[in-house]
Amino acid sequence: MTQPVKGRVTIPSENNFYEETLKIAAQWHADAVRDSDGTHLDPRFKDNHMKIYNAYFPVRGHNDFISQHREEIPEAYLMSERVVATEATVTIAFAEAYFDQQLQPDYRHDPKEYWQVYDRTAGVVIDPVQWSVDQAHNTITVTDITPWHEFTVSFLAYCIWDPVEMYNHLTNDWGDKPHEMPFDVLQPHSHEFVLAEMKRWLADHPEVDVVRFTTFFYQFTLIFNKHAKEKYVDWFGYGLTVSPRMMAEFEKATGEKLTAEDFVDEGYYNSPFRVPSDHFRQYIDFVSQFVSETAKELVDLVHADGKEAMMFLGDHWIGTEPYGKYFSHIGLDAIVGSVGDGTTTRMIVDIPHVRYREGRFLPYFFPDSFNEHNDPSIEAKQNWIQARRAILRAGMERMGYGGYLSLAAKFPKFVDTVTQITDEFRDIHAHTQDTKPQSNLRVYVLNQWGKLRSWQAFTVAHAIPNKGSYTYYGVMEALSGMNVDVHFLSFQDILKNGIPNDADVLLNMGDEGTAYSGGDVWQNPQLVAAINAFVHQGGGFVGIGDPSAVRYQGQFFQLKQLLGVEREVGYTLSYDKYFTEVTKDHFITQGIDQFNWGESKLGVYSTDEATQILEYSNGEIHLSAHPFGQGQGVYMTGLPFSFLNARLLMRAIYYAAGATDRITQGYADNPACEVSLFPETHQYCVINNSAEAVDTTVYLNATSKHAVHLAGNAIEWGSLK
Repeated sequence: MTQPVKGRVTIPSENNFYEETLKIAAQWHADAVRDSDGTHLDPRFKDNHMKIYNAYFPVRGHNDFISQHREEIPEAYLMSERVVATEATVTIAFAEAYFDQQLQPDYRHDPKEYWQVYDRTAGVVIDPVQWSVDQAHNTITVTDITPWHEFTVSFLAYCIWDPVEMYNHLTNDWGDKPHEMPFDVLQPHSHEFVLAEMKRWLADHPEVDVVRFTTFFYQFTLIFNKHAKEKYVDWFGYGLTVSPRMMAEFEKATGEKLTAEDFVDEGYYNSPFRVPSDHFRQYIDFVSQFVSETAKELVDLVHADGKEAMMFLGDHWIGTEPYGKYFSHIGLDAIVGSVGDGTTTRMIVDIPHVRYREGRFLPYFFPDSFNEHNDPSIEAKQNWIQARRAILRAGMERMGYGGYLSLAAKFPKFVDTVTQITDEFRDIHAHTQDTKPQSNLRVYVLNQWGKLRSWQAFTVAHAIPNKGSYTYYGVMEALSGMNVDVHFLSFQDILKNGIPNDADVLLNMGDEGTAYSGGDVWQNPQLVAAINAFVHQGGGFVGIGDPSAVRYQGQFFQLKQLLGVEREVGYTLSYDKYFTEVTKDHFITQGIDQFNWGESKLGVYSTDEATQILEYSNGEIHLSAHPFGQGQGVYMTGLPFSFLNARLLMRAIYYAAGATDRITQGYADNPACEVSLFPETHQYCVINNSAEAVDTTVYLNATSKHAVHLAGNAIEWGSLK
C-alpha cells in the first residue's frame, strides 16, 4: 500500500468531544467534520483547519413556527384495516391500527370530499351519503351495505411527528425531547418560512463550509402502527407528499383529478413492486418538478453565501429523483448517501450532475451497533468489502461515518479497523487517479421504472430487500462490482425508441405481475418482436425468476421461444416434459460446482431439445441456455448474492452476449477474486472478497496470466505496462 494521503474522509463529532475527535481524525486522516441528528459540533471547530459540514433540515425542528400553522403539516392517505360487515350497517375504527403520536386524522378538510369508503369485496366506492363520521372516536358508520363484504376507509391524516426524528428518538430513548413536527413547503406560510429561515441560518453560521441538506421537503413513506413499530416502509414512497393543495395543483397542471384510491392503491400504496399507473407516473413527475424548483431556491441561497450544497440521499429525499429529468436543475455540488452494500454504493456514485459523491459507511454510531454484546468492527469490515468492489467499478470521491463519535471511541478495535479502511480507500484513488476501469460489455436491466430507479430495483427499505425479493436483489449486488457497464431501461423506452444500439445483453427479472418483471406490458406485440429480433440478430437475453411473464395466448413466458423454457402454472399439466438431460462442461458453469437459487421458481421445464439444461434437480430446471438465431437466451430461477453466484452471473452474461473470448480481459479464476483494469493509469488490481487467504490465476488478457496469492480481504496492484 502506498503512503496514505490526508483527506477524502468525513468524521462525525459532537459538543465537548473536540480533543478526542482531533485524535481520531488524525488516525483516519480525516479532512472534514460533521454533525449528526441529535448532536452539535463543538464551537472550537470554527477555528480548526478541517472542512465543516452541517446537517440542515429545511422542514423540521421549528415547532414554534408550525404550532401556529398546524394546517400546513404534511399529510398522508391511509387505509383502515379491512372489516367484514355482519349486517347492513358497519362501524369502522379507521385510525385504530396507527400510532396516534405520529398520525392524526384531518378533519379540517371535508372528509366527504377527500375520503373514500370502499366495498373491497365488490371493488366499488360507497356513496358518501351512506356514511357518517364520529370525530370524537375516529369512526365511520356505513349503512345500507351488503353483509359479509369487506369494507375499508381511506382517510387523510396529518403526520404530526417527523418519522425519521421519531425513529431516532425511539431508538436512542431521547425521553422528554419535544417531538419535532414537519411542515409542507408547498403551503404558503411554510414556503415563506423555509426561505427566511435559510437566510437567517446562513447568516448565523459563517463557519460552515458545506450545507448538508437532510434532505429537502418530503419524507419517504414511513408509517408506524399503534405499538410504535414500523407498519409500512417504502423508501420510494410518495405517501407523505399528499395534501388537498397538492392534489389541486396537480389537477390544475394536468387536468386529472386524484382520489384517495390513487394513493391507497387497494392497500399497496403504490409500492415500487407495483406496475405504476399512469396517474402515479404523472404524480411523481409533478412532485419532482416542484421539488427541484423549490430546492433550487435554497441551493441558490447557499451558493450566494459562498458555501457548498450537499444532499443526503435519504430522509426527505422524495421528489429529488437523482436519476430523473429535473435533478440537474437543483444545482447541487455533492451527494451523500448511506452505503449498505455494493448496490447502494452504485446508487450513490452513478448519480450525475454533481461535482462529487460521498458514501456514509456503516455501522452508524448508535447504541444498536455499539454495545457490549456486539463487535462493530465486523460490520465495518463486511460493509467495506461489499462496497469496495463497486467503488473499483464506478469510483467514489469521499467517504465518512455518522452518529456519536464518543460512543465509537469506546471501541478501539473498531477505530483501528476504520483506519485500515480509510487508508485503503485513499490508496485506490492514488492508483486509479479517478479514472474508470475497462468494461467489456454493456448490460441493460429492463423493467417498468428504467433509468428513474437506477440501482434501486428490489430495494424495500434502504439496502434491505425482503424475503420475497432477495433472490433478485442479489443480481443487483452481483452486477454492482462486475466487469460490465450497467444501465437501466424501461419497457416504454423500447416501445418509443427501440433497443439501444450499444446493448450487448438485456436482463429482465422479477415475479409475475410486478413492475420488475413487467406485467401486462408483455402482451404488447411490439415489445416481444423487438426483443426477439435483438437476440436473433446476435444479442443476449438473461431472464431470472419470471421474465416476460404474463398468462397470455397459451404461454406464461412470452419469450418462451427465445429462452427454450416454460413454467408450469397449472395449465399445461397434461403436456409431457421430455427434456431433462443436463449439459456437462458448459462455459457458464465452468469452475462452479455449488448452486444456490434462493427461493427459486417451481415448475420450470424445457420446451425444446436445443435447450442446454445446466442445472436440474427435483424435476425442475434452475439454469439453462438456449440458442436463438445468432444470439443466446439464458434462464435462471433466482440468484441470491454470494461471490460464487456473482461469478455464475458474470459467465452467463458473457455467454449470452457471445463474448466468451472477452472474459479473460480482467479475470481471476477463483470466484472469490475479481480483477479491474485501469488502462489510463496503466494499473490493475486484484481483490480477495474472502476473509480467507486464497490462490488464484489472474488474466489480464487471453495470453497474459500469472499466479497470485492474496491474504484475506487483500487488494493487490500491478502494472499493465
